[in-house]
Amino acid sequence: MTQTPEDPQNLPETPSTVDLSNLQATQVAVASLPTPTFVYTPPVMFSEQSAGSASPAVKKAIIAGVISGLLAGMIGFMGASMIGNTPAPSISLPASSGDTSPRADDSIAGIAQAVLPVVVSIDVSSTQGSGTGSGFIIRSTANESFVLTNNHVVDGAGGSQDITVTFQDQTQETATIVGTDASYDLAVLRIDRGNLPVAALGDSDDVVVGDATIAIGSPLGLTGTVTSGIVSALNRPVTAGDATDVSFISAIQTDAAINPGNSGGPLVNSRGEVIGINSAIATTGSSVSGQSGSIGLGFAIPINQARRVATELIETGSSSYPVIGVQLDMSYEGQGALVQSVVEGGPASETELAAGDVITAIDGVKVSDGTELVVRIRAKNPGDVVELTLEDGSVIEVTLGSDQT
Repeated sequence: MTQTPEDPQNLPETPSTVDLSNLQATQVAVASLPTPTFVYTPPVMFSEQSAGSASPAVKKAIIAGVISGLLAGMIGFMGASMIGNTPAPSISLPASSGDTSPRADDSIAGIAQAVLPVVVSIDVSSTQGSGTGSGFIIRSTANESFVLTNNHVVDGAGGSQDITVTFQDQTQETATIVGTDASYDLAVLRIDRGNLPVAALGDSDDVVVGDATIAIGSPLGLTGTVTSGIVSALNRPVTAGDATDVSFISAIQTDAAINPGNSGGPLVNSRGEVIGINSAIATTGSSVSGQSGSIGLGFAIPINQARRVATELIETGSSSYPVIGVQLDMSYEGQGALVQSVVEGGPASETELAAGDVITAIDGVKVSDGTELVVRIRAKNPGDVVELTLEDGSVIEVTLGSDQT
């Protein structure tokens, strides 16, 4: 089960048919402690002897022995008291060195100090309720700045809803939505404050499994939270949203802890460069608070994909996504993606691809079903040429078209 960290509800099923020609965002309880058991040892019993059974000489010897014992005991007690009252020698513990030197730039602490100023907390409130998420500054001019976050963080915000951005110094600004792209689960916000530090964007195509990762955001409203891990896997097909508004993500998987409220925050590498936008988590159940939490399976949108979309949203208010111009039968249970129909005038109509064909790979990478094919296509750009391998082994080249969100 995969869910967005901002919205811990279970994700719905992918719709049975997806139109790739005009796809508008389709997809410790405490155990009872044992009762303490007390072990009771019965006292040792001594048998009494008659006083008359001892001779006078023996009695005198006993009395003398008792007196001697008492005197010895008193002397011993006094000696012990004197020894016990002797002051113990003082012991000096080593003092702290007081080292406050800066952390290395490539340490987790050093990276966090560099990246935290560009990370913000996002609060969305309305008469119906409220929500929280994260984001980071990607562009700033003299008078305004732009924040990148997830679409599901601000989805539906508008009208009577308010969006507030909180910076690390706890100052706040009201934000407006510049544009959203539900198909990639991305949104850009605008704030009326300029000359702000901006995030350094890395190259997600250079990421390899095992690379160090740091996730920064506001899980459960705890601003400025920093967690670390590694890249666990790449190109994970992840879907999020409802039946009419589904995001298809070829995600970076990380074991850095991501929890509700981390959505939209940056995933950075060991150089402090953003390589992804934290977007979803997988979970096996709910925590004691009723919200699902991290089990080390977090997913981030690659920054190379987000960079293009964010630029288009800032410049035009909308964004494009690649299409091949076919409808897929999402109920197909075989291996691969079954083409239900080819859209007239679409990119695939200019090729030999036909209804009934089963696509088993794209650019040599196997696809298990229709959802994975959509995810692989969405990771491309309009105008890219892709090779589709069919079930019979034939290969068809398609130049990807584009559609607008």
